[in-house]
Amino acid sequence: MRRQRGFTLIELLIVVAIIGIIAAIAIPNLINAIQRGRQKRTMGDIRTLSTVVEAYATDWAFYPKVVSGDVPDINSFVIPTYLRKLPARDGWNNPMYWGGTATATGGRAYSFWSGAKDGNAAYTLVNAGGPKTDFNSDIVYSNGTFIQWPEGMQID
Repeated sequence: MRRQRGFTLIELLIVVAIIGIIAAIAIPNLINAIQRGRQKRTMGDIRTLSTVVEAYATDWAFYPKVVSGDVPDINSFVIPTYLRKLPARDGWNNPMYWGGTATATGGRAYSFWSGAKDGNAAYTLVNAGGPKTDFNSDIVYSNGTFIQWPEGMQID
């Protein structure tokens, strides 16, 4: 009698179950890591924008006098002297925003923010700012410091 070679149905089902368990554990962690990478990229871009605006203020004694709007609105003030190209979009490919003053007495303060994952352009501080654990919370940077930022375990 000739012996049959191959796997039994039970052995194949066990392997498929093990692969399913590993995937169930790994995929949420991968998605979380991708979102966290987008947040960190956005925070890095905002720091770059802040450095550019601070360099401008060092030379001119005031921040760019531009009304609030999209980041490209400050292009004429900082390109190409301080930076070759402004990062105008965040890690989720949503526009980043600039808040400044354009009055004659303006140019004394600035803010940058990103709507984060949901792309909501409204400048919102959730519970007075500080560290957040939600990917939809805005990332807000004002006058040299983050006043709302992602930190710790992300829940969304």
